[in-house]
This record gives sequence, structure tokens and C-alpha cells, in this order.
Amino acid sequence: MKSEAGHKQAVAAGSKMTVLQSPAGLRSIVSSLVAFFIVVSSVSLLFDRGQEAQVQLAVEQHKHQEVEVKHLPAAVDEQKSLGQSLRSQSQEAQVQWASELLDAGEEECNWSMGRWVYNNASRPLYSGLKCSFIFGEVACDKYGRNDTMYQHWTWQPHGCNLPRFNATKLLEKLRNKRLVFVGDSVNRNQWVSMVCMVEASIPEEHKMLVYNGSLISFKAFEYNATIDFYWSPLLLESNSDNPIIHRVEYRIIRADRIDKHASVWRDADVIVFNSYLWWRKQKADMKMKVMYGSFEDGDARLDEVEMVDGFKIALRKLTEYLGTNIDKNKTRIFFTGSSPAHTWGSDWGGDDKNKCLNETEPIQREGYKGATTDYSMMDEAKRIFEALEPKGIRVQILNITQLSDYRKDAHPTVFRRQFVPLTKQQVDNPSSYADCTHWCLPGVPDVWNQFLYAYLLLRK
Repeated sequence: MKSEAGHKQAVAAGSKMTVLQSPAGLRSIVSSLVAFFIVVSSVSLLFDRGQEAQVQLAVEQHKHQEVEVKHLPAAVDEQKSLGQSLRSQSQEAQVQWASELLDAGEEECNWSMGRWVYNNASRPLYSGLKCSFIFGEVACDKYGRNDTMYQHWTWQPHGCNLPRFNATKLLEKLRNKRLVFVGDSVNRNQWVSMVCMVEASIPEEHKMLVYNGSLISFKAFEYNATIDFYWSPLLLESNSDNPIIHRVEYRIIRADRIDKHASVWRDADVIVFNSYLWWRKQKADMKMKVMYGSFEDGDARLDEVEMVDGFKIALRKLTEYLGTNIDKNKTRIFFTGSSPAHTWGSDWGGDDKNKCLNETEPIQREGYKGATTDYSMMDEAKRIFEALEPKGIRVQILNITQLSDYRKDAHPTVFRRQFVPLTKQQVDNPSSYADCTHWCLPGVPDVWNQFLYAYLLLRK
């Protein structure tokens, strides 16, 4: 393998760097990941010195690296009631997003409106078993899923066609550039999809992964191109900044602290943000803790706000930073729409106790909306980002929510790598730990990346 000397290195994320060459094999990648997890797990990521003792935040081993709605008997009724509340709150927003064009291009076609068509000829775009860089959490066929119909559905917009993905054209577009996905594990899901979509077009000796703390970089040396993922689930500095060690339900953001994270992605040519899942309520009384000031200066204050208000605080700070620090002539900015989960089978006529387990086909009822699918947060993001337009900076929202809502069949459920051995209770009741939040690959995030591809190559 050639040295990486001369190739532009992404900004370090603050911990020891591990370089994985391709494809020493998935075995070497997994081994290096394990070593990486051990190193990172020993490091405290809970704010500045002294804060751990004062805030007393517990951390726990992260199993799925994202929020899952728990099927605990005492919480089921509360979760369903919460879902119904979300349904009514975002119904009006759904109508707006269903009728709004993604962009006024030549065809004036809304790519977001359409249907899933089974296509056994040109789908999937790559093999999940052959992609050297796929993660075990989304490699469903590798971990025992035998029905592969979920890999063969094509998204067909009404009245037009989504541009065909061409890996070589995208890599040429990214020549001497850096594309970075910033956000949570759903955004990492999209990043893995993008890496798998392009890596087969690159000779094995001309590509590698570099692990550097919260930053993972895919390098395509022939193009001098980098496709990164940076873990920043709440966008601002928070007690969830460690991708391995964090508390799922107890979350604190620092309202005025974004520079540490922004220093990693601000020089990118293309930035794709995603931060919805970590702002959703997991129970009716769930709140976001917001920290102002610092313990060192003696002005620390901890407030408690509604989750959506915390979301607004983070987006306003992000918008303020973008307006001051981003080169509008260089950087294109995207915000991926809300990715729906399929937690309640009764939404589509199934059984709640099964979640999305054993589903094999999309929902064909046009306009379907799940109980927890929330368009109102996309409305908030769009409204807040509009403040950048007078400065000539545009944040384009990839409206992938409706098309993803149809795909109850496309989640890993139980077919994924487990971080800890399953208990007997879990084995006996697999739906209790079925992942109906993330997406199998190949699968739905490939279409999200087709949207991104089309924007980058065809639309301004």
C-alpha cells in the first residue's frame, strides 16, 4: 500500500489514529475497531475538568449507538400515546413537505414524491457481502437475513426519473475535495452507504479507512478525495460526544460551544448534517438539559427545556457559526431530512409486539405516515436556516422522509452484529431488541445518496 504522504489529512478528532488499509479484510477492520473501542472507552468525554463530579453523569456501554424505543411493558402505553401526539402535531407539516419541490430544476420535479418499484435487474447498486468497509450493524445479509427483497427496490418519482448514480462521476466531482457527514448513527448509516457505493470503482491499493477518534475517513487516493463521517449527534458539545460511551436518555448540550466540533468539518467542500433522532422524546416527560457558561468561570447554569427547544438552540448556534465561518463560494451544505422508525406494527396493520420484524415489502399506501414520523422538526430546521440566505449561504434539506416511511421492510431488526451477548429473554422475545431505526445496506440510504449525488452534479 502506498503511503498517504501528500494526501490532505482531515482534522484530528483528539485521540489516537488507526489506519486500516483495504482490504486487509473485514477481519482486520473489526480487529482494529475493537482496539479503537478499548482506547476510546478509557477516555472521559464529559465536558471540561471538574464537570463530571459536579454534574454526576453516568455513562454506559453503547449497544446500538443510537436510540431504540424500548418495549418495556410499563412504557408501551406511554410510548403509543406519545406517538399519537406526534402524529397530530406534524400532520400539517407533512402536507407542506409533500407538496414542496426539492428544488426548481429544469424538470421542476419533486424527487421526494413517488413509489417503490421492485427492480431485480439494476438493484442493488453494490454487494453488502463484498463491500470491504460495511459496518456490522447494517450488514443484514452477512448476519443472517436470508430474504434479500429489501435490496431490490428502486425509488421512482412521479413524472420523472431520479438521476442514475455513477460512482466515477461523483469521485471526479470530489477530486481534491472533502465530503463529510456530521451527526448521529443514522448519518453514519448514510456515510457507510456512500462509501460502499463508490469503493467498488476504486482499485484496492488506492483506498483505505482512517480512524481518528470520532472521525472516520475514507480515502480515495487516485482522486485525492476524502469521504468522512464525524460523530456529533447533538451538533453542539455534549455529554454524548463519545461515539462509544454515552448515556442514551440523559443528555446535556452546551448552548454556546460548537467550535470543537466545527474545527473538524469547517474546511470541507460538502457537509451533510443529520440530527433528528437524538432530539425525539423517548418518554412523555423527557427533557433536554442545556448548560450555559462554565465551571471554571463560575457562571455555570443548567436549564431544562423541551427536546424540540433544545433542537432549536443547537440549530441557531450552528446557523450562527455557518454564517460567520463558512466560505459560501466553496462549501455546499445539506441537512438530511428526518429518518423515520417503524416501531409500531399497528401503524400499517401489523402487530405491535413484532415491531418491524419479518416485514418483507414496502408500504404501498401513498401518503402513509408513521406515528413517530415528525415533519415539524424539518420545518424548524428549514425556518432557522433561512436566516443564512441573505448572506448567500444556502442549507439544502434532503427530503427523504416520506420515501423512507414506506420502507418498514428495510431495517436490520435482529440481523446485525451484537455488541454484547443476547440474554435468554432477548432470544426468546427477539422483537424486544429488533432494530427498526437504522437501515440495512444495500438499501434505503442508497436513495438518500442518490439525492445528494443529483444535487451535487445537476443542481446548484
